[in-house]
Amino acid sequence: MSGDSADVTSQSDVARTAARESDAPTLLGKGVENSPLEHGRAYLQRLRGGEMGALPAIGGLLVLFVIFHFANDLFTTPRNMANLITQAAPLVVLGMALVFVLLLGEIDLSAGVTFGVAMAVFVKYTQPDGLSWPVALLLSLGIGFTIGFVIGFFVARIGVPSFVVTLGLFLGLQGVILMIIGAGGTYRLIPEPIKAIQNSNLAPWEGWALLALVLAILVGVAMWDRVRRSRAGAPNPSIWIPMVKLIAIAAVGVAFVLFLNIDRGGVNRAIQGVPIVVPFVLAIGMVGTYVLDRTRFGRYMYAIGGNREAARRSGVNVTLIKWSAFVICSSLAVVAGLLFVSRVGSADASTGREIVLSGVAAAVVGGVSLFGGRGRLMHAAVGALVIATIENGLGLLGFSAGATLAVSGGVLILAATVDALARRRSGAVT
Repeated sequence: MSGDSADVTSQSDVARTAARESDAPTLLGKGVENSPLEHGRAYLQRLRGGEMGALPAIGGLLVLFVIFHFANDLFTTPRNMANLITQAAPLVVLGMALVFVLLLGEIDLSAGVTFGVAMAVFVKYTQPDGLSWPVALLLSLGIGFTIGFVIGFFVARIGVPSFVVTLGLFLGLQGVILMIIGAGGTYRLIPEPIKAIQNSNLAPWEGWALLALVLAILVGVAMWDRVRRSRAGAPNPSIWIPMVKLIAIAAVGVAFVLFLNIDRGGVNRAIQGVPIVVPFVLAIGMVGTYVLDRTRFGRYMYAIGGNREAARRSGVNVTLIKWSAFVICSSLAVVAGLLFVSRVGSADASTGREIVLSGVAAAVVGGVSLFGGRGRLMHAAVGALVIATIENGLGLLGFSAGATLAVSGGVLILAATVDALARRRSGAVT
């Protein structure tokens, strides 16, 4: 984790850091290029400077798809792709949750067992003659909020290193799960609406409606950015830049919906459509991206991660921002836990114990810096897809769980090395 810097940086330096990390052309101020050619040159310059973002992870994901496709023709079938999506969903949400603390140069090792405790309470109290599932869900989210509040208090207010606080909770909360469920106990997930999140699909037309809604939101945001910049007297990039991005997203989305609308059921019943979990994950990703890229809170997070002392001297309430980040992380971890138990159908004493390290790995593999100040939610989502693809593909090839862990660990080390080299190349202080 990066420490405080002794350098005194002006408020304008902090603002430039936040703007650069948003990686959005409409937020780059007077550095915005007015032609696609200049925009491309600036992008190549950022790549040469070490700001690669999720590009290595995307390249790695494409390579993995090609390798596993030729190694086992079952990998790219509609049935397995739908299974891969549901398998990756909890890890995607957990990885996005951890981005909020990693951006500050902190870490949360307790996020997995936080959702373990919350889900132990949820499944126990939604058994017959228990609470209604909406009430139990609110109770579980309250548990996540409380745990995040406690972590934030010790880290932001008292100054205890986040590694120590969350490691202590990682150990202690496992004991809480044991007290709730018991050493050999397992509670079966009862509420049908929760089961459906990971085990049912949208109707084919609903998949197309979802794609249309997402594209409409993206177009609206892009147009609003241009109007806002024009009103402020700031230059806009060429209209072709957002158009090319939107066309690329639309093409991928059309292929995605078409592929998943293929019948992947057996002889007795038809199974088709986009998994219901997809709109849940998209909603979390889009709201979280808006918070980080287009709000003062998000800009302050990047500023604190880049240089905490400079942010403090510029008037940023560092304590409150850090405190809030841990609350958001733990609350989103509970959502990841909900997706997890929806998929496996139960909760036991081991729920959430192992996934947190995979969540950190997903964020780092996707391009989120362990040193703070660099990364986006979508980067963590791509990293989670890389980890899930490795697990899925090696499983189809018959490799053991040990081999899967070894490969995932090697990928994490490689990603962390790329991050360190990129920071050194860009001249950042580690």
